[in-house]
Amino acid sequence: MKNTDLQARKNAATPRGVGVMCDFYAARAQNAELWDVEGRRFIDFASGIAVLNTGHRHPKLVSAIQAQLEQFTHTAYQIVPYESYVALAERINALAPGDFPKKTALFSTGAEAVENAVKIARAYTGRPGVIAFTGGFHGRTMMSMALTGKVVPYKVGFGPFPGETYHAPFPVELHGVSVDDAIEGIRNLFRADIDPKRVAAIILEPVQGEGGFHVAPPALMRYLRDICDEHGILLIADEVQTGFARTGKIFAMEHYDVAPDLTTMAKSLAGGMPLSAVCGRADVMDAPAPGGLGGTYAGNPLAVASAHAVLDVIEAEGLNGRAMQLGERLKTTLNGLRATVPQIADVRGLGAMVAVEFNTADGKKPDADFAKKVQRVALENGLLLLTCGVHGNVIRFLFPLTIQDAVLDEALDILAAAIKA
Repeated sequence: MKNTDLQARKNAATPRGVGVMCDFYAARAQNAELWDVEGRRFIDFASGIAVLNTGHRHPKLVSAIQAQLEQFTHTAYQIVPYESYVALAERINALAPGDFPKKTALFSTGAEAVENAVKIARAYTGRPGVIAFTGGFHGRTMMSMALTGKVVPYKVGFGPFPGETYHAPFPVELHGVSVDDAIEGIRNLFRADIDPKRVAAIILEPVQGEGGFHVAPPALMRYLRDICDEHGILLIADEVQTGFARTGKIFAMEHYDVAPDLTTMAKSLAGGMPLSAVCGRADVMDAPAPGGLGGTYAGNPLAVASAHAVLDVIEAEGLNGRAMQLGERLKTTLNGLRATVPQIADVRGLGAMVAVEFNTADGKKPDADFAKKVQRVALENGLLLLTCGVHGNVIRFLFPLTIQDAVLDEALDILAAAIKA
């Protein structure tokens, strides 16, 4: 089987709207390594877009899925429930930030979790408005696209979007936006666009994913908690990309001294199986009437079994601490290049959720071409990287937290050579 043959078949059979980065096709994978159909090996620093914090095919996940296959694969939880769903909800309730009673509902995708969080917030508050942030990414469904603060490529040609969604500037000091600017942006919304008493929720990513791995400053998070409490607004933390040890905590909100009312999660929750969840205050979660939440595949038994194994692996293998160690090693490599690579404008992140941003050598404007060249050279040498950022000039690093030290060292050598090249 040849990659070129598969590429021709793909182009003939599937639409161009499903953008595909690589022109080679996966045959097998293990932990942080992937092999294509022609036998070429790649080190995977993408992890299926932050899905594989526990690596490709972790033995405990494989075993858990196989064991569930022997029992049943689907009943629809809303028709015939099963204990594993309840047990997973109990575990998430105990782990999620917030010192209050919680409840959890399971779904299938991150966008689905966001959609349901908005539904729950509107049901609880009786209000329509939702405020999000520029640069944020919340999904590809109509409501989650409306909340997403990046037009290209996610929103082009798909409008009109659901109403009563608003955007405030997200603070990024490198781009000249301060916490005070973000706060003033919210105040301007309240002055000009929507009465705060009509706002159901404010949603943000503690670390923006597609937006460029910008970490929300603690001062912003405290302000949001205060303004939400003042006006009866719910605070939603979108932890779809940040969750499950990526930032050195199970949830990134654990880095802050405030808690959200609702938390959305997906991606690494089930280590590659489609599963998402909304966890939040029990009284808020109970606002929708019976039948108002759910989905045919929501909380699929195989995915639930995998999620239990993910939580076991994170605890048994100390992946929170491992994330901090790996992130520091990566930052050390990147910062060590700054003296000789003037295009490096910033190295940032929490735990192993690290990014490097590139500007032109004179530092005056974002350099997306440089980021793409680094990505291309790295790929030619067997390292899979992802770009991101509003300007496309950021490379984000999402390697499995289970990556072997030798494989990480090999990858960092390839990365350094690609940046210097």
